[in-house]
Amino acid sequence: MLDRNDIFVGAAPSACSLLGAFRRRDLSPVEVAGASLERIRDCDDTLRAMVLVLDQLALTQARQAEDAWRTGDAAPLAGVPITIKDTFDIAGSVTTRGSLIHSRHRAFEDSGAVRRLRAAGAVFVGKTNTAEFGQSATCENRLPQVTRNPWNLRATPGGSSGGAAVSVAAGYVPLALGADGGGSIRIPAAMTGIFGFKPSYGLCADEGGFRAMSEFACAGPMSHEVADARLFLSVLADKDLPRQSVREALRIGLCVSPDDHPVDPGIRAAVVKAAAALRDLGHEVEEIDLDLRGWDEVFNALVLAEEWRERGFMLDYCGDDLSDYALASLRAATSLSVEQVAAARSRHAGYRARIAGLFDEFDVLLTPATASPAFTIGARPREINGQRVSGLWGAFPFTSPFNVGGNPAAAIPCDTAGGLPVSVQLVGRAGQDGPLLDLAEDLEEALTFGERIAALQFTGRVGNG
Repeated sequence: MLDRNDIFVGAAPSACSLLGAFRRRDLSPVEVAGASLERIRDCDDTLRAMVLVLDQLALTQARQAEDAWRTGDAAPLAGVPITIKDTFDIAGSVTTRGSLIHSRHRAFEDSGAVRRLRAAGAVFVGKTNTAEFGQSATCENRLPQVTRNPWNLRATPGGSSGGAAVSVAAGYVPLALGADGGGSIRIPAAMTGIFGFKPSYGLCADEGGFRAMSEFACAGPMSHEVADARLFLSVLADKDLPRQSVREALRIGLCVSPDDHPVDPGIRAAVVKAAAALRDLGHEVEEIDLDLRGWDEVFNALVLAEEWRERGFMLDYCGDDLSDYALASLRAATSLSVEQVAAARSRHAGYRARIAGLFDEFDVLLTPATASPAFTIGARPREINGQRVSGLWGAFPFTSPFNVGGNPAAAIPCDTAGGLPVSVQLVGRAGQDGPLLDLAEDLEEALTFGERIAALQFTGRVGNG
């Protein structure tokens, strides 16, 4: 049972435990919001996860939640502090989208996902740093801050939802809103040792929201515990997703290195360990060769075409203010032809059908979440396990195929390698988000990784940096 001495010491309490404490009147949403804001003040000068801290809004929402608990009108997340990735609009607040160009852009209304979270009673303590326009799998941009990994201050937290991941990993909040267009929830979740979930494409609408990777991107939860992510996802999806027991043995396809891509030995060991845990739970785990090739032929052209459509004008008017990778995307888009975009759109349907066909034989796929643990900021690995890899996708080749496929996918922390967290990825059939969460929660309990890190004291001086 939580009491006032427990809140925000080390890892944040779970959202579910906070809600229970509010219901029993053991804790007040106002004091929890205050503890969250204090945690940010203590740590964020070092970690730099937050672009904007919303003290006044958070305390106002916390007082409203306190009144709602008192009158019996509490909504599903009433009083739970959360962070919002800075690609989502909060009415009255700046939305930088990770860009100097938008550093003074003030939103006049909530985007759809934020509107649902506000209606659910969540307390918005602030907005988190992101790669510019969500266009990188790390979190660097040209804003005057570099977000650091709580496990090692020299290491990247991953991206593009890097600030969101750090806000959970460092104990600012139990829940964060992220977005995943090519792995932008699962990659930073894996690199910071938290749970991240990419829903099936189209499950979580963000009406009026930021447009990038629109054929592939989903809003989704980042948390320490699967149960919290389930609660959060239920709000985003406007759909109850109660936990169901997994009664029948599932057919799980295990691939330690999809497309024969090199994988860090520590991550390989973690995948094997997760497979053993799933077998112990009674599931049938079969090692398979997984061919995911072809996703990039769809993804690259459609992402670049949208970048040009939405932000191509920036090349002429404000290109000097763009990060190198945002500038490179727009320049690459200038050489795209109408025919290439049409061909990519045509291939998209075929690729989705091909990925869907994998689930004729298996209920779930098990792969690494990333090929490498977190690496030094600004130094993407060019070699993994003795083999050369691409500087662009080499560390994280296993997430984007399932954005193109439209499948739900989860990154589940399960161990450490070289003092840094490593995760596995579970992928389900499109539309089967609830059953995938059920299996993820079973695996979480079997691996007990969350219990092992719960006592870690992330402070302003953290990691090995």
